[in-house]
Amino acid sequence: MNPDTPPAFAVSSTLTRYRLAPNPGPMSLDGTNSYIVAAAGHPGVAVVDPGPLDEPHLQELAGAGSVELILITHRHADHTAGAVRLHELTGAPVRAADPAHCTGGAPLQPGEVISVAGTEVRVLATPGHTSDSVCFQLPLDGPAGSVLTGDTILGRGTTVLDHPDGRLDDYLSSLDRLELLGPATVLPAHGPVLPALDAVVRAYRSHRLDRLAQIRTALAGLGGDAGVRDVTDVVYADVDPSVRRAAENSVAAQLEYLRTLRERI
Repeated sequence: MNPDTPPAFAVSSTLTRYRLAPNPGPMSLDGTNSYIVAAAGHPGVAVVDPGPLDEPHLQELAGAGSVELILITHRHADHTAGAVRLHELTGAPVRAADPAHCTGGAPLQPGEVISVAGTEVRVLATPGHTSDSVCFQLPLDGPAGSVLTGDTILGRGTTVLDHPDGRLDDYLSSLDRLELLGPATVLPAHGPVLPALDAVVRAYRSHRLDRLAQIRTALAGLGGDAGVRDVTDVVYADVDPSVRRAAENSVAAQLEYLRTLRERI
């Protein structure tokens, strides 16, 4: 191997390693982290988020071991597009919360514990980024465990709420659920691995509450009937055009959340 060529897989925790898919972009950061989960010495592996339909990437995943299971964190194509092809290469079932993204396997159930690749994977329902978002807890992964967070928690920046499918009330509840897992290692689908899930969750929650305060201030200046674009112009005034739509989606989710709060009063 050329010494300047990065390895196919990077170690991310005791039970996991990952391969960065070749799909960088404004929303995917450096690309999608496709994870291999397996206990040391176990011949079988599980793949989490196969990523895009890129043949060399999928061939590397298929060759990482005897693939027993393919798991999906949520429906977006940068996580799912390669799933059917990886199933063809390995014969492994594909399981996701959304039945539309399952191939040869049953939909994931909240709280389900899956025995695979010599370890166990716990399914956590974490809607908010999308309605079908799940995280995968690896409780046996080191002293505090780890959590494969998909796009619910990123390694850099903050998560977009894909409104109207993604909702802020769901997302805040998901953050509460994740915080209870303590200082687990964060294994995100985009960006670097992070320590201390509970601390990251608190920072995410603080960011969301700050944004809500900014939106309330914008509405006070614009008028309560201001639309998504008007509020985005104020709150995300310096946003790059490449992520403008994502900013509008997040504003829409937050405006819906504020309207719901007013209706409850």
